[in-house]
Amino acid sequence: MTTTPAAGATTSQAVLAGVVAAVAGFTSSFAVVLTGLVAVGASADEAASGLLVVSLTMGLGCLLFSWRTRMPVTLAWSTPGAALLAGATVPDGGYADAVGAFVVAGLLYALTGLVRPLGDWVARIPMPLANAMLAGVLLVLCVEPFRALADDPAAIAPVLLTWLILLRLARRWAVPGAFAAALVVIVVSGSLGDVAAGDLAPTLTWTTPAFDLVTIVAIGLPLYLVTMTSQNIPGVAVLASFGYRAPLQSALVYSGGMTAATAGLGGYSINLAALSAALAAGPTAGDDPSRRWIAGISTGVCYCLLGPLAALVTTVSAAAPAGVIAAVAGLALLAPLASSASAALADVDHREAAALTFVVAASGMTMLGIGAAFWALLAGGLFLLVMRVGVRSGSA
Repeated sequence: MTTTPAAGATTSQAVLAGVVAAVAGFTSSFAVVLTGLVAVGASADEAASGLLVVSLTMGLGCLLFSWRTRMPVTLAWSTPGAALLAGATVPDGGYADAVGAFVVAGLLYALTGLVRPLGDWVARIPMPLANAMLAGVLLVLCVEPFRALADDPAAIAPVLLTWLILLRLARRWAVPGAFAAALVVIVVSGSLGDVAAGDLAPTLTWTTPAFDLVTIVAIGLPLYLVTMTSQNIPGVAVLASFGYRAPLQSALVYSGGMTAATAGLGGYSINLAALSAALAAGPTAGDDPSRRWIAGISTGVCYCLLGPLAALVTTVSAAAPAGVIAAVAGLALLAPLASSASAALADVDHREAAALTFVVAASGMTMLGIGAAFWALLAGGLFLLVMRVGVRSGSA
């Protein structure tokens, strides 16, 4: 069978779209993943292991689902979930407790795919509250570039300036460009002088999960909720907008099972891709929708190839001057912050509840050992309940 020029062009477009989706997705948010894992107690080796394992499992997922369904189904790590971790504190039991929470989140993803009522329950959570919780968590991280700028203008200003220029000229590459500028800053600072070649080899580091109820409530449940509402559900919508029906149930079983199985290696959460999915499923992957599944394959291959770079980027990040990597992570989260805040406050009927949820999440409060994300959802939900009970009583 010969390939027509048109088909060949479509295939080339699909392959390139998949490469762009993977490279842009990896370089624009790996700093958030590392920041999140370290925030809950992971060492540099454990964080590198986590970045490696999520890259491999989401890459394999892209390959599996795109090949079986002949659709451009792409998976990704949970950037909102990583941001949630970055705003958390180290559990009393250390990183092992956080790993146990990852296991619980993974089991909940899988159960959501297997048990329909659980998925229906998640769908009943008012989206303005879920978006407000995420926006509050993101706000804490998005101010970091500007705090760092005040502390070390020479190191941070080139990163911010590169990001701003590329945002105007080539928006997709703004955050990867900021990371490239950060690399230049790190090299110029001379902080890589003590890095040994052995530190750059990819390794897997196991941490035996420990299960602590407080940590599960503080990290596991919010991680599950924010990933479902900010990644999996929008991921389905993105694919639907291009005429594809996402294999949600099987994707949840795969991502949940892989998360639970690899949590000890740092696999905190994978899910259906949302933002990057548009690159593989949209017109940039070719004019023929029936051949865009090749972009999903290309994305998966690239993630598997990028995974072994985890130790390299972790080592470089650890050697960076203070605030540089946090600045890159904060810039990567500005667009999700704008999107989630806008969605949270758009609905007039939920606006006050969403605002309350937002400020509680942004407060960073910890009570009974449980962080702000949980209390934010609880506060917003309680506010809605009180307001609705009042309306019913008044109308009676």
